[in-house]
Amino acid sequence: MSELKLYDYWRSSASYRLRIAMNWKGVEYDTLPVNIAPGEDEQLKEPYRALNPQMRVPAIALNDRISNQSMAIIEWLEETYPEPPLFIGDAWRRLEIRAFADTIACDIHPLNNLSVLSKLRESFGADQEAINEWYRSWIVNGFTALEAIALRHPGSDFLFGDQPTLAEVCLVPQVSNARRYDVDLTPFPKLSEVDARCREVPAFAKAAPDAVKPG
Repeated sequence: MSELKLYDYWRSSASYRLRIAMNWKGVEYDTLPVNIAPGEDEQLKEPYRALNPQMRVPAIALNDRISNQSMAIIEWLEETYPEPPLFIGDAWRRLEIRAFADTIACDIHPLNNLSVLSKLRESFGADQEAINEWYRSWIVNGFTALEAIALRHPGSDFLFGDQPTLAEVCLVPQVSNARRYDVDLTPFPKLSEVDARCREVPAFAKAAPDAVKPG
């Protein structure tokens, strides 16, 4: 049994990116499922609420300490388990990687979080069709920019070189979300190509929602 615990939900894209990062670095961890599906809402209830007052996943626990926020945890992983790295190249290239990842983690993902979708439904009367259109619109807006950025680096197998980085760690779960909501990915051939290549990498494949979905 590992000392590191991951509070996880199989379909959460933030949890998905953290699973990829831990697999990439070969970190051993035990999974503690938190069912955030509407109607279950275990993240809003005790005992998880006391452990993580933000009431979201993922979170990690190590000995008697607990922390949340997937991007912050990934930074901790990079400091604690530096090999293999999730940042490559010089300082400018690492800036590009962070900017790409943050476009997903800070601009696309938060607007499509379950709490936002619930607010649209409960406070503004949005039906499922309107919510789906909201979800797709933010992905398309973000992916349009990210496709242009990705095309600045031709000739490499991945976004910023010859190996996955934090950029791919964030991209692959977001592409998975796009497919769930029937986003047309035809306008994003570079992103789709990189996503397909990453899903063949064991660290990514092992972290995929279908690979960790409870039986």
